[in-house]
Amino acid sequence: MRFVAATALALVFAAAATWLVVAGPANDVDDVGVYHAAASPQGEPVTVTVDAGTSSEQIADSLKARGVIGSAAQFRVLVSFLGYDRLLQSGEYEFARETPELDAVYRIRNGIVSSKSVTVVEGLRVEEIADLVAAQGIDRTEFLAAARRGEYQFSFLENLKVNERLDGYLFPAKYAIRKRDTGRDVVQRMLQAFADNIPAPVEEKAAAEGLSLHEVVTIASIIEREAVVPEERPIMAQVFLKRLRLGIALEADPTVQYAVASDPASVRQYGYWKKELTRQDLDIDSPYNTRIESGLPPGPICSPGLDSIKAVVNPADTNYQFFVAKPDGSHAFAETFQEHLENVQRYGGDIGTPP
Repeated sequence: MRFVAATALALVFAAAATWLVVAGPANDVDDVGVYHAAASPQGEPVTVTVDAGTSSEQIADSLKARGVIGSAAQFRVLVSFLGYDRLLQSGEYEFARETPELDAVYRIRNGIVSSKSVTVVEGLRVEEIADLVAAQGIDRTEFLAAARRGEYQFSFLENLKVNERLDGYLFPAKYAIRKRDTGRDVVQRMLQAFADNIPAPVEEKAAAEGLSLHEVVTIASIIEREAVVPEERPIMAQVFLKRLRLGIALEADPTVQYAVASDPASVRQYGYWKKELTRQDLDIDSPYNTRIESGLPPGPICSPGLDSIKAVVNPADTNYQFFVAKPDGSHAFAETFQEHLENVQRYGGDIGTPP
């Protein structure tokens, strides 16, 4: 009995040492909580399904039998030592062979089904998301083809035309990328995330204001590219909504940047969001050019975050019609064109068209 107890204690201390050496802040979780998988041998990944209610012992035995981990006993001790017995998540996991036991425990505890992932941040257009996905092994052309209105069964896409781009609906989040995933699989998950994260009151409030969800997402996407200071999002929403009601062109530079980036040569030289727009850029013939076209552009120009979407249905109680960027990224707002002229003289920027 003393031998058994001593062995168990040794395993616990080994687990603690493993945690400190392998899973310390520099190797496992950084200051902002981002997980870094330990390096694993290359080769075809092994798929292991963890059903709800499966015990840690059964999971350990399955991982060991499939060649994912070297020691089922160490996996079980780590689970017990870390208090994860009832916290392991079900799912279809993709592992490399000879994965460190702690790595396997951490991933199943947190539902990380693959060591590869893509993080879609707010403000990206479809092509930028395609670049991220391609870096993880998904064919870029295939992803772009999938990121259009097709057979996806989501009510928020019902009013989109067939083959219309899905800018705005690929929800900002972190997505696991598995070897067997297709471009359509990834788009499906991004659309599902949109469905799961957009609160029902958003559509209800939009309808009460005479806006469709598509219009809300479109306005939100412009705000996402305009706003630097979070507190200004509801104010920008008020400005754009007021200009729409008055029939005044939105004159939003991000929509012009979106249009300019339809030219591959411009993208190669300036990127997807050209910072310094020329007079020729501002006069580009495009339905997305809100400098010369009144009303909203045909659709969103990027993936907006939830805060920008909520701002559209909860605009600030102000009466502004104009704003111009300050050097620090914040904006100066104005109710009258004269006030706007004064702000432009003070901070620079384009005057725009008088109402």
